[in-house]
Amino acid sequence: MNDELDPDREPTQPIAADDASAPAPERPVEPSPAPVPAQPVSQWAPPAPGAPRLPDAAAPDAAPEPTAILPAEPLAAPIGAHAGPAPSMAPSLMPPAPTTPPTTADLSVRRPSADSVAATGARMRWPLVALLALVVGLGGGFLGALGYDKLADDDVSGPGYADGGLSDVDLEDAAPLAAPGSVADVAKAVLPSTVQILAEYDGQEAGATGSGWVLDGNGHIVTNNHVVADAAKDNGPIVVIDHDRNRYDAEVVGRSPVYDLAILFVKKHDDLKPAKLGYSAKLQVGEPVVALGSPLGLPDTVTSGIVSYLHRPVSTGSTADDSSYIDAVQTDAAINPGNSGGPLVNQKGEVIGVNSAIATAGGGSVDKEAGNIGVGFAIPVEQVRITADQILKSGKAQYPFIGANVKPGSGPDGKGAVLDSIMKATPAEKAGLKPEDVILAVNNQPVFASVDLVVAIRTYQPGETVEFTVVRDGDTKQVKIVLAGKDG
Repeated sequence: MNDELDPDREPTQPIAADDASAPAPERPVEPSPAPVPAQPVSQWAPPAPGAPRLPDAAAPDAAPEPTAILPAEPLAAPIGAHAGPAPSMAPSLMPPAPTTPPTTADLSVRRPSADSVAATGARMRWPLVALLALVVGLGGGFLGALGYDKLADDDVSGPGYADGGLSDVDLEDAAPLAAPGSVADVAKAVLPSTVQILAEYDGQEAGATGSGWVLDGNGHIVTNNHVVADAAKDNGPIVVIDHDRNRYDAEVVGRSPVYDLAILFVKKHDDLKPAKLGYSAKLQVGEPVVALGSPLGLPDTVTSGIVSYLHRPVSTGSTADDSSYIDAVQTDAAINPGNSGGPLVNQKGEVIGVNSAIATAGGGSVDKEAGNIGVGFAIPVEQVRITADQILKSGKAQYPFIGANVKPGSGPDGKGAVLDSIMKATPAEKAGLKPEDVILAVNNQPVFASVDLVVAIRTYQPGETVEFTVVRDGDTKQVKIVLAGKDG
């Protein structure tokens, strides 16, 4: 978020954690409860990654993957620990009442559920209507393909059919469809680095289905934590499927619930092609982007759109144990359940983000599946670089915190974040912060609500010094704070 304010520093640095979490209205998050630790699921911590590159977007028929659907309820999360309920989206994110049926007009920003339908007919969380629509759509495409193949096999060389009226056109000299920088060109380059991920838990063979991409030549795969979290806790098997439909058994090197990132490792990785990494700091609103992954279990799916907004403060998850804050890249490229963990890339085919969450119209619980409405969110690749490096070196990730709880919503006049309580022996106390202080900015970056403060802090790293613009009893002053760190 702070890239625009300080061009010399890496845009997305580790997200500040506990400090800036906005406490849930009912129950503020305890001051310094250690956020869900990002402990490596396996004791094996591999060496630092080699040349980073993206994974192949391959994936056989799999259960509907878990693209994180962000709950869009009013933000309420403790500044230090993971915020509880997902924060409310900004007014600009609130879409008009849904057209079919107009049941509710509130916008839910949430992670697409990680639960997927097992091949054995396990529970389906998607609305039946949506499933039927998918079946109908696939049926039409299937029949259409059959019709086309039939015509292709038939002898249509009679008058008016042989060349479709294009006998004077030399098809060999026709201009190529995939021009450099086109979606087709990008897809050709990045699909071999994109993978599908099947994570089993509770005995379900395809308990969760998501996406990922190849980080380096050492067998490391990047995905979302929420794609593999349940399988990791249940010690369930995790399978990675590449672009050529090869299957690999994977283990979790480490996870970060705070940043919603996880690093996997596969032993036999000679055939995996690393993806190229770009810089989200160089993105501009309106710039074309491409999303790749396995939405609804459909591998090698490619969608395109533009960058709709940069540094959008977004919170995912519904409890203190699974919530994370994202300094997100917002895009209108179609992202659906199953896209979670897949790459968002620029026109050069460079990964600039990890598709993680979507906003949905109509509300509902986090368990309720929903589809794309053109509002998707990706974790900036700069944050991925930092978190992946930490996990590969130690098996866990760290995030910064100040040791304060923040009230949900905004301060007076709709600006700033109001501190609720200060923990003892923390950076916040040492800096002299007090309850009811209103934080208007972090390093001159405006803060309009509690979620902004949480996200702003988490874009820095433990040990860094940040400057808060604080209002107390009508007086404004600058307060410098050295960020502490926690595992998570």
